[in-house]
Amino acid sequence: MPPFLENIMARSNSKTQTVNKTDLQYPKRYNVIIHNDDVTPMEFVIQLLIEIFNKPIKEAKQITEEVHNNGKAAAGVFNYEIAEQKVHECAVICNYHGHPLKVTMHKI
Repeated sequence: MPPFLENIMARSNSKTQTVNKTDLQYPKRYNVIIHNDDVTPMEFVIQLLIEIFNKPIKEAKQITEEVHNNGKAAAGVFNYEIAEQKVHECAVICNYHGHPLKVTMHKI
């Protein structure tokens, strides 16, 4: 047998082992932040928290007070797609009603 075939045969008879390793990672989380302004009524922010973020009235009032007193507050923690959707929904509703309320998302 020619030498080059011996090398090929030797390599083809060698055993290989495949290692499967899977790292599971949870999706990144984002805070949806409501920023204070001097124009948007507090009742509108409360209604937004109830309708968009499914907050109970008591919690919506607490978050609205925090926005008013501290300048901003977290409305909720979501994965990227949901947070982006919530920010967009808030922007559309605020724009429709003529309020300059700013809602952003920040990676945790």
